[in-house]
Parts: sequence; C-alpha cells; structure tokens
Amino acid sequence: MNIDRRDFLKTAGTAAAAGAAAGCASPASTPAPAAEAATRSLGTGLAKGLTLLTFRSQGRDHLGVKTAKGILDVAQAAALLQMYAPATMDDLLQQEDGPSVQAVVEAALNGTVAQAAFRPEDGMEYGPLVSRPDKIVCVGLNYRKHAEEIGSPIPEYPVLFNKFNGSLNRHKGTVKLPVDLATNFDYEVELVMVIGKQAKNVREADALSYVAGYCTGNDFTARDLQLETGGQWMAGKTPDQFAPLGPYLVTADQVDPDTLTIECRVNGETRQSSSTADFIFNARQMISYISKIITLRPGDIIFTGTPEGVIQGKPKEQRVWLKAGDKVACSIEKLGELRFQLT
Repeated sequence: MNIDRRDFLKTAGTAAAAGAAAGCASPASTPAPAAEAATRSLGTGLAKGLTLLTFRSQGRDHLGVKTAKGILDVAQAAALLQMYAPATMDDLLQQEDGPSVQAVVEAALNGTVAQAAFRPEDGMEYGPLVSRPDKIVCVGLNYRKHAEEIGSPIPEYPVLFNKFNGSLNRHKGTVKLPVDLATNFDYEVELVMVIGKQAKNVREADALSYVAGYCTGNDFTARDLQLETGGQWMAGKTPDQFAPLGPYLVTADQVDPDTLTIECRVNGETRQSSSTADFIFNARQMISYISKIITLRPGDIIFTGTPEGVIQGKPKEQRVWLKAGDKVACSIEKLGELRFQLT
C-alpha cells in the first residue's frame, strides 16, 4: 500500500502529540526515581551493651547481634528499616561504626518492621568472629602459675609474638593437625581483646578505653615446632586454623578483663581452670606496652596468655598430646564457650 509523505508526517505528528499529552496527564506512568541507599550519618564510636557475632548464610559472613528475640541479622534489619549499617564484624570494627549498629538494633527491638531479621541461634553456622585484622598480637607467659608450672622465670616485660590471619578459626570449626610437621599439639585457652580505635603510646590509665570488646580464644600450639626447632614460637603457633575465636564479641563496657573465670576442657575433662586475676601483666599494662612498640589499629586482636594446666606443664611421662578426634571447649566468664574439633 502506498502512503503519501504528507499523510505520514501528519499521522506521526499527531501520535507524538497525543503521547506527550498523555504523559502530562498521567505522571504516575513515569518511572519513579530509585530510592537512595541509606548512608552513614551517626559518626564514629564504640558499640556498647551488645553481644556481637558472625554467622554464615549462603556462603557469606554476616554481622549478628544476640538479643532476647534471637540473633539479629544487622544488614537485613537495616535494609528493612531503610537505615545504614556495616555488613560484617570487620567493617564495624575497622570503620569504628558502633553508633550505626546501636541505632539499627534499637530500632529493630522497639518495632515490628524488622521482625523478619531475627533468627534462632540453634543450628546457626558461625563464621570467623573476625577475618581481616591488621595484626594479631600475642602475649606469652602471662599467668604466674603457668610460668611456674613450666619452670620459666616471671618475665619483666610482656613476651610478644604474633599469629597471622590464616590462623583465624571459628566457633564449632575444626583444626586440621599438620601431622607431617608436628605431633605435640597443645591447648591454650585465652582471653582475647579486640581493639576499637587507634592506640599509640597510650597511658595505662586510659588503655581500656581503646578496647571494642572481648572474646574467648585458643592459642592452639604445636609444642615441638615451638620449642624443638630452635625456639620458633611463630612456627609453633601460627599454622592455618590455629587461632579459634568465638562465639561472641562482648562489648567492653560489660566486662572487667582482669577478674574473669577461665577454663578449658578436652573431651569433657577440665584441664585448665583459673582466673585472669592471675595475670602477670593486666589488660591495661598489655595494651599500653604494645602500643609503645607498634600502633594498634581498630580491629586488631590481642591474645593475653594462657593459665596453668597445659600439657607442656606436666611431667614428660604424663604428657598425652592432643590428637585427631579430640574435642576442645574453652569458656570465659561472660564471654561464652568456644568449641572446636581436631581432625
């Protein structure tokens, strides 16, 4: 069919005008602008009054908060509430994002909008409490009775060594024993301090104000690598998975680190039972001393030493080293019980 050019232009123009008129008459037909993502607005600071954890869902680690209603998925709650929140424990710590988390938790608990973000803890898969601290600092020989049981002089200064991020492990995780390298595996339950803001040359009196929170840890050790290869503490203490932490990070305002009951059990048998009151260097002294040597940054963790009762402290004929299949449970007052298995 032949169409005259003038008729075509006339028809096209009429259609365009009608479309424009319809657009003016019906604004609802215009796509709405996308909602702006919530942004951080509450400043920096330490979280208070919270019991934090990391849980794993669909292959990703999520920041959680233990509450009377269950475990709050912080990111999901923030999305439902159209609020900002850090996605992971490392983000919370390293960005000093305590106020944002506080606000989300309070809003979720005081309303019903975020009800779907609460989940039961039973059956939950835990992730590593922290995954990427700038540094892991460890203090050795820091309980008087432990130094005595292994025949070591009481140190005049904190004895420092380190672990690496690859050694970090989780509650209900496993430690694969490097049996091709070592056989003398030992437990060391320890209080772990997590730094919440940059600390350099801090005074002892101010030191605890730099702590974000505390958790239960185990400085798992291969004694033969540590002591029988020329005194290589790092080699004996930082193999993969040798630093289990968890299950919770309890904010610092709720804990006196120098008066806590601390225990370790192997296959249900109590092996270590003491108190952080037996510290040689208390929490303030450790933080102050370390901060004079290296700058502590938000998210850094400090293992504070283990009490008496380790396998190394027994007479040689009584030492029965840990083996595959053993189950280790570590508990610290107010901080919860960390459990892991050896394979």
